[in-house]
Amino acid sequence: MKRYLITAVKGIAMGAADVVPGVSGGTIAFMTGIYQELIDSLKSIDYNSVKLLLKGDIKSFWNHINGNFLVAVFSGVLLSIFTLARLMQYLLVNHPIPLWSFFMGLIAASAIFILRGIDKWRVSYFISLLVGVGVAAWISLVSPSETTEAWWFIFLCGSIAICAMILPGISGSFILLLMGKYAFMMEAIKEFNILVILVFLSGAVIGLISFSHFLSWLLKRYYKQTITLLAGFMIGSLLKVWPWKILSERFEGIDYPALPSQFESITGASPQLLFAVIFFLIGLSIVFAIEIASKAMHK
Repeated sequence: MKRYLITAVKGIAMGAADVVPGVSGGTIAFMTGIYQELIDSLKSIDYNSVKLLLKGDIKSFWNHINGNFLVAVFSGVLLSIFTLARLMQYLLVNHPIPLWSFFMGLIAASAIFILRGIDKWRVSYFISLLVGVGVAAWISLVSPSETTEAWWFIFLCGSIAICAMILPGISGSFILLLMGKYAFMMEAIKEFNILVILVFLSGAVIGLISFSHFLSWLLKRYYKQTITLLAGFMIGSLLKVWPWKILSERFEGIDYPALPSQFESITGASPQLLFAVIFFLIGLSIVFAIEIASKAMHK
């Protein structure tokens, strides 16, 4: 029981990380020493486990998938997400510039942290990085600030965002930002919108089971190409979290990055430059503090 309570606390830390774009739940899992068990447990949800379940052998099925561990982790994750969603929604509405600046610092530092793990650069690593930057920048500039709220898209968001939880360096909230559904999901969780939450969770379950094997293979076979691609996504997505945006006059619903002075002159609102710099630096500091703590724990 003590072990599973500790695991649940680690799940709470993972959930807190995944609510905030830029910090990865996978990184927290790695730092706290449960990453490999998490990947192995998810991979164990396979054809053999389904056969055990259909035969009614619940005990063997539960042991096969390491059920107690998974329940402990994801109970902590869900508790953390539901607790912090209300705070995130409040900050998005009332203090958007400091919050986006904070997210920007987190994402920039996470990209730096990932790239520092590449000791010898190869052409394939540069290509992966540039592809990631290009794709994320393109998505950030052309995707509308509000995307469709159709159930199929919410399901798709869940299935893709959940994969980020098991990837060190990239968070599920980051994916939701790129897909234009971060604020929407924070609002749904805050208001406890059961239908939206269930559709999202259904996508998450399917995505987790479907992609965990592929992601595990990808990280083992092309680890450095994968993490440089992820770092590229983060660098390109800085356009998406840029604190000062103005609406496009040509394309409805799409906003573009602007200089603080342009933002002030067009919107008439204060750019809050000092707060933006402070919260950007706080975001940077948190990621590097996690790195220091991780090194201390592994000594």
